[in-house]
Amino acid sequence: MQIRLATRADEPAIQHVIRTCYEILDWGWFPDGYHADLYDIQEHYFDRGNHFYVGEVDGEVVGTVAVDFMPALPDGEGTTMHDGVIRVANADCSLERLYVLPEARGKGLGIALWQVTIDVARERGCQVMEIWSDKILEDAHRLYEKRGAIRVGERLCHDPSQSPEWGMALKL
Repeated sequence: MQIRLATRADEPAIQHVIRTCYEILDWGWFPDGYHADLYDIQEHYFDRGNHFYVGEVDGEVVGTVAVDFMPALPDGEGTTMHDGVIRVANADCSLERLYVLPEARGKGLGIALWQVTIDVARERGCQVMEIWSDKILEDAHRLYEKRGAIRVGERLCHDPSQSPEWGMALKL
C-alpha cells in the first residue's frame, strides 16, 4: 500500500474510484458540476494550496482523499452559517473526497488516507478539521468517530441530489 500526492495523470483513476463508489450507492454523477474538481485537480486543489492524495495497492489507484485549507470559519459551537452554507464552526481545513474501492476496503487504506490528511493539516498549523459525510455512510462515520471526530450538526449537501449529511469536527 502506498499513499502519494496525486498528479494530473491520476485523474482518470481518481474519477474511476469515486464514480464506482457513487454507482454502488446509485448516486448521480455530474462532471460539469459537483464533480468538476476531479477533472482538473491541479486547478481545484494544488493551485489553491490544497492537497489531493491517492492510495495505491500493487500500483493501482484504489483510494482517494483531499484536504482543503481555509481561513478559520467563524467561532461558535457546532455549526455556523458561512457564505450561505452551513459549515463547522472554527474549522480551518476540511476533509474531502475520501473514497476506497470496495475490493480494497478492510485493509487499512481508508485509515491511512485519513491519517495523511491529519498529518498535513497539523504540519500546516490547523486546529479544527471539518468533515461532512452523507448520512448513509455509516462505516465512514465510525472511522471518523473512533479517531476523535464529533458530530456537531447536519445539513443538505450542495450536490444536485441535496443529500443529507452529518457534520463533524475533529480537533487537531
